[in-house]
Amino acid sequence: MNKWWLLLLAFPVLAADLQREARWANEIEDAILVGEPEWLQSGDHRFLAIYTEAEGEARHGAVLLMHGSGVHPDWPEVINPLRERLPQHGWATLSLQLPVLAAEASTEDYFPVFPEALPRIDAGMRFLAEQGHDRVVVIGHSLGSKMAAAWIAQTRTTALQGFVAIGMTAGQHGGHAGTLDDLAAITIPTLDLYGEHDLEAVTGSVAARSAAAQRAGNRSYSQVEVAGADHMFQGADGPLLDAVLQWLEALE
Repeated sequence: MNKWWLLLLAFPVLAADLQREARWANEIEDAILVGEPEWLQSGDHRFLAIYTEAEGEARHGAVLLMHGSGVHPDWPEVINPLRERLPQHGWATLSLQLPVLAAEASTEDYFPVFPEALPRIDAGMRFLAEQGHDRVVVIGHSLGSKMAAAWIAQTRTTALQGFVAIGMTAGQHGGHAGTLDDLAAITIPTLDLYGEHDLEAVTGSVAARSAAAQRAGNRSYSQVEVAGADHMFQGADGPLLDAVLQWLEALE
């Protein structure tokens, strides 16, 4: 049985807040100045994504962006800076709206909606393939990095070239496999990026995440700490972009 069905059985059923998601979409769709809104399909649900074409003659591939808990695909911290600036360096971006819960929901509250997030990632990959992208890197922030790891751990696609986890926490949740087990199943090039002043759940699990990657035999796993940055990289957009671009260039 798929581990996400086991997870659903272990926790009370908690569906995503589609009304809150719709409010986010209404607020940001008409305000998008860089890129274009795209409506993707996941099962019977239509959700917002933002696609931005790469600029210039050097086209390196596409980046699939996944935000943290309770926000949207144009969130001003971490997501928007990467979404708008990576295309200036030859990387198209597709930023997905992931399932959201009520504003007061905790990270643990989100575990039951992981199965709703994974088909959205599939839809994002299909869209990028339709645009002609056969070289994709997934970048997730916070909860988005955990959802990305869960998807990558069970997917098999040659289009997926790398994974950037920003502000990733780790551990076992409710007795079920968590991010550490997902990292132990990921063998593609992986950048584990976090801030010097990140959350304790991030900085305190640095060694555990590295050990999980070693169990996978992932020799292309690396960790980078961004000096002075917090979990949301406030005031550190430049160092964040520089760290991601340096790693992406090494994939060439």
